[in-house]
Amino acid sequence: MDTAHRPLYHFLPPAGWMNDPNGPIQWNGDYHLFYQHNPYASVDADKHWGHAVSADLVHWEHLPVALAPGPAEYDREGIWSGCTVDNDGVPTIIYTGHPAQAQCLATGTDDLISWTKHPGNPVIAGPPPGFHVTGFRDPFVWREADAWYMVVGSGIEGVGGAAFLYRSSDLVAWTYLHPLCVGQAASSGIMWECPSFFPLGDRHALVVSPYGKVTCFIGSYAGRRFTPESQGLVDLGDPYYAPNCLLDDRGRRIMWGWIQERQSTEAQRAAGWAGVMSLPRILSLGEDGQLRQAPAPELRALRRAHHRFEDVRLSSSRPYAVPGVQGDCLEVIARFEPGEAAAVGIGLRCSPDGAEQTTIICDRDAGTLCAERRRSSLRADVDAAQHGGRFELAGDEPLLLHVFLDRSVIEAFANERACLTTRVYPARHDSLGLRLMARGGSPRAVSLDVWEINATEG
Repeated sequence: MDTAHRPLYHFLPPAGWMNDPNGPIQWNGDYHLFYQHNPYASVDADKHWGHAVSADLVHWEHLPVALAPGPAEYDREGIWSGCTVDNDGVPTIIYTGHPAQAQCLATGTDDLISWTKHPGNPVIAGPPPGFHVTGFRDPFVWREADAWYMVVGSGIEGVGGAAFLYRSSDLVAWTYLHPLCVGQAASSGIMWECPSFFPLGDRHALVVSPYGKVTCFIGSYAGRRFTPESQGLVDLGDPYYAPNCLLDDRGRRIMWGWIQERQSTEAQRAAGWAGVMSLPRILSLGEDGQLRQAPAPELRALRRAHHRFEDVRLSSSRPYAVPGVQGDCLEVIARFEPGEAAAVGIGLRCSPDGAEQTTIICDRDAGTLCAERRRSSLRADVDAAQHGGRFELAGDEPLLLHVFLDRSVIEAFANERACLTTRVYPARHDSLGLRLMARGGSPRAVSLDVWEINATEG
């Protein structure tokens, strides 16, 4: 098994394939996380629901597989994504059965270890009549007033992605109401996978995965209809996909996403594992009505040796190599005053000669936050394309970059307004350096805090 690039403090199963987070729920005080899982190989096939539990969102205990395919026809080829709810004390999973793309139920014991599929499955056999759809899967269910409501991810041919809304009194008999929301193919894709719909501040959020970067609509909800008022990206990186969330007993909306691999299928097979879960993010609504994301504060428990630097003047002529700091498992918080600089950023997994390095860079001129990965690896079988998206600083607004490095995973938070996730697979064992960089001008790093993370997986 490849251990050089296997993350240590991001969650992933002991072996095999993992993709979408499924049915996160807090139960009897503990956090339970389910996920799409192939326990037999590190390839995208034979989907089960894997299962893990945590008391603190940081340290996870692997539990037995919750649901396996078959033997019935409706899910003989896979247990696809869905959610978990508390039905008056009965833990209940609602998932999509494959190949039927029908919505199904399973109920669990109080410890959430043993699950029984409903004898009347599927409870929704197919999409509502009158639509030519591009798919029908990934139910998300919530309780509202005296009924249950479900959105199912879909798309209407020739129109765009859609979330169909259903209502039920018992989670078994469902009545189709209408589309909760319909998008436009040009701006939000032809199919919405893994929809999540929930209140956020004084608005509602609809999060969808449209065969591309995850999209969040913020808007109003009235008359069982959602009206988007703004649209943005949950993550600017292309490996982040299919997030799911829960509301915990502290009133926090916590989200996880699937971080995909960016190395060849052959390398994944050889590694014996594929797919990583993002760190838990706390969602909120900013004063501007836009999505805010912050790493869960519980992650501070991972911090070990601390290095602090203050008032570091940067030069565009040479990067600042942070002295005394090396590692492939780090937490970094850098506070920049960009001044007149065109761009500032943090270099991670840097080799001494710079032949390998990855830079998370805020380009003020372009108004972007990007992962520069052209030199992220000397290997030829990994994706090294730059990716990112829109992120603008207002006037003399300072920049706070909060970055988590976990071997091959980088998650970056910029002023809590933008997130960027990427994957890197350095070939050299000495690609462990940390650098600050600038382009144009002489910006200042007001402070730089670095924590070494000496975590053990799980």
